[in-house]
Amino acid sequence: MTDLPPFHLAFPVHDLDAARAFYSGTLGCPEGRSAAEWIDFDFFGHQIVAHLAPDAVAARASNPVDGHDVPVPHFGAVLGMAEWQALAERLRGADVAFVIEPTIRFRGEPGEQATMFFRDPSGNALEIKAMRDPAGLFAK
Repeated sequence: MTDLPPFHLAFPVHDLDAARAFYSGTLGCPEGRSAAEWIDFDFFGHQIVAHLAPDAVAARASNPVDGHDVPVPHFGAVLGMAEWQALAERLRGADVAFVIEPTIRFRGEPGEQATMFFRDPSGNALEIKAMRDPAGLFAK
């Protein structure tokens, strides 16, 4: 993979204090700027913004992928394998409930990856993955 510019994602939360505790505390994402209605976080080098919008937090759907029901929508990051493993252990230690437990997907295929899914306190789904071969991120 090459160096990519950071992406920006804004998403709704029902409670900013709960978002702060989860993203900053549980995930270890440093907090950036904030106001009464939003908080910026450094999400593995990318900018995500939790916006207080309790009416926008709703039930979500899922799609089948490699034998699992993958939550839709979701967002996340692709980490190095050691960083992914450390985060999985950190989340287990924090008793985060996984939607899909840390697992290996597409085993033996070009896109083989470690993946895990969980939700923030507002129900937003996150996927954190690591590629067996980082060059295979977009492999068919």
